[in-house]
Amino acid sequence: MHTDPSHLPRRDLLALAATTGVALAGLPAFTAHATPERPDDTNSPSHMSSSRNTLWWQAPADDNSMIEQGLPVGNGRLGALASNDPGRELLLVTDATLWTGNLNDTLDADGQFPYDRDNFGSFTLLGKLTVDLPDHDLGAVSGYRRTLDLARGVVTTSYVRSGVTYQRQIFASRPDDVIVLHFTQSGGGRYTGTVTLEGTHGEGTHGEGTAVAFGAAFANGLKYGAAVTAHGTGGRVTVGGSRIDFAGCKDLTVVLSGGTDYAPDAAKGFRDPSLDPEQLARTKVRDAAAHSADTLLRTHVADHSALFGQFDLALGTSSDGQRSLDTWERIKARTETGDPDPELEAAYVQFGRYLMISGSRGSLPLGLQGLWLDGNDPAWMGDYHTDINIQMNYWMADRAGLSSCFDALTDYCLAQLPSWTDLTRRLFNDSRNRYRNSSGKNAGWTIAISTNPYGGGGWWWHPAGNAWLCNSLWEHYEYTRSRAHLEKIYPLLKGACEFWEARLLTTTLPGSSREVLIADSDWSPEQGPLDAKGITYAQELLWALFGNFCTAAAELRCDNSAAARISGLRKRLYLPQVSPKTGWLEEWMSPDNLGETTHRHLSPLVGLFPGDRIRPDGSTPDDIVAGATALLTARGMNSFGWANAWRSLCWTRLKDADKAYQLFVNNLRPSTDGSNGTAPNLFDIYELGPGDGAFQIDANFGTPAAVVEMLLYSRPGHLELLPALPDAWAKSGSVRGAGARGGFVVDLSWRVGKPTEVRIRSVGGRTTTVAHGDTSRSVTLRPGASVTLRDFAR
Repeated sequence: MHTDPSHLPRRDLLALAATTGVALAGLPAFTAHATPERPDDTNSPSHMSSSRNTLWWQAPADDNSMIEQGLPVGNGRLGALASNDPGRELLLVTDATLWTGNLNDTLDADGQFPYDRDNFGSFTLLGKLTVDLPDHDLGAVSGYRRTLDLARGVVTTSYVRSGVTYQRQIFASRPDDVIVLHFTQSGGGRYTGTVTLEGTHGEGTHGEGTAVAFGAAFANGLKYGAAVTAHGTGGRVTVGGSRIDFAGCKDLTVVLSGGTDYAPDAAKGFRDPSLDPEQLARTKVRDAAAHSADTLLRTHVADHSALFGQFDLALGTSSDGQRSLDTWERIKARTETGDPDPELEAAYVQFGRYLMISGSRGSLPLGLQGLWLDGNDPAWMGDYHTDINIQMNYWMADRAGLSSCFDALTDYCLAQLPSWTDLTRRLFNDSRNRYRNSSGKNAGWTIAISTNPYGGGGWWWHPAGNAWLCNSLWEHYEYTRSRAHLEKIYPLLKGACEFWEARLLTTTLPGSSREVLIADSDWSPEQGPLDAKGITYAQELLWALFGNFCTAAAELRCDNSAAARISGLRKRLYLPQVSPKTGWLEEWMSPDNLGETTHRHLSPLVGLFPGDRIRPDGSTPDDIVAGATALLTARGMNSFGWANAWRSLCWTRLKDADKAYQLFVNNLRPSTDGSNGTAPNLFDIYELGPGDGAFQIDANFGTPAAVVEMLLYSRPGHLELLPALPDAWAKSGSVRGAGARGGFVVDLSWRVGKPTEVRIRSVGGRTTTVAHGDTSRSVTLRPGASVTLRDFAR
């Protein structure tokens, strides 16, 4: 018997999570772990590196510009921005689960959820770590250089002082759950200075044994803590009061850890009361410090490189002149000269992958700023925006060999589902909610525009958000063909369909007797009328959701009657038309443009990307493809980074390589004084106003996704090679490990714009066509098998 969560009392609803699979109650993100597996010295990848996957700079970060200049490290949960100043290394430390706020289960008089740092909450800093070296001021050193090795996950700083070469390495180890700073030298130098750990919320730090630590709790009851220890050779290291002093050390190793008692379990109020974060942090740094820095490095690199190495990309050869420039100078030269820099462009993709590995493993998913902050007041609270941003954050994962990093999004949705269902049952049809169901019915679940880690919403209700999240989760299944994943997400798909069964309205189209189903009042993100029925955004997402649910039910062999009912609704859905006035695909059920022509969102084009109902392959009416093209043209080529990434993906689907590439190049332009573009550390900057910008990470993922889509289009049963290959990359190139929907992984090489070799490996897929131009082949494989094709260049 199926239990409908929408009809349960809240206490029973939360208990349901642990008994019926409605939600996944996992371990807390910060918890004890087994002893890490240590790699064999003979097979250690700790010294492997590649210049094409190494970014470098000739100056440290300014402490006041860390979000633009600090270099990011992270182990999927614990992260930091590093300044790399010779005389004062500063790390701004974060834990993905350190959030203020709470369930936020009230509506204001306008029907909105409070959206502030106290009620809704905000992602915040865990602490600040500084290592002061008083006699190593920047003015007293020469030959300064810092690098970020994307393949190994290591930040390295080197410089010369008084004839001695000093070097430090910083990395965030997932196996040991610590951040490590290792200071070395060659030439008889010594290190003398202090290590200081500070909280950012008024916490008191104290020394005990070999570590300095703090522990505290927010007003919402979330407990958190951090600890640091240090050891060296050839000198002395002492803990005194709230700091660690060291003197005369030939080398120095600093080990930091920290976290919270957050648990991804709604039934337990998203807490694990058995955890003592401060004590656990002390244990972690003690255990890690028992090993040499080289052992910690080898263990970290083995873990990081195993993921990073699943994908490779070569887009051509850059010039010696381009290679001689540091990363920031190279970014500026790319814009100033207009000359393609294929190795830099490939490195930008790999930087996005580095951020994904560093920020999305075993904890909460990546929000608007990912895992990295420079203060406690991030723009939009660093939250999860469900009307594009959280979805875009994960467009790259499956395409670029990081399917396991997608799990953080899946686990988040599963853990939040009991609360989302409860809020929908209690508050969606509240009289204050302008989007309440006209039918008076209520079932299933949906979400607000913004969500937090505590099951709560912020800003307006976002009825179609449930469909977009479900479609994202479904697409991951298309890439992986993981039945375990499909079984996990099935309750989400079914609950979203139940919500829409209660919400859809029947209407008769003007001048016709045909009855169609349309979505109730909604807001096309984030523009135009607040209350419009049948918006294209919702109609397209529902068309995809209903189809995905029916396929899921068939593959799991369950809910036949529900699937038949949803299939019938899908056939009656209104689908958007082309406006006779503008020639554009309509965003609203109106021939008029009711919004901003060049608006950042491409909401009416979700059927083009990330959906693929609209395709320029003859399967979609020509007028619909033309209307989508006209609307995309009207939206323009110059917007915020994430909006440019979405535009690039849409042009890629329309096979316009020139426009797709130009939008990629637009995102590479250097950001100055907060303008839209790329910061010195490659973070994407969103211009809030003149002279004021904010880091918004989704472009760092959406843009690489666009690059992979230019090289490989896929849908279940069909692969297309080089659908939108730009001239800048046409001479020669290769991609290895690109994911393809239908359950395949593709290695592809090309020369003079044509494929020379393609290897297709099944990760669950069976049969697919493989096409380039007028050439098409049918491939059938068993899972785990592969085939290599070489006849596409004809």
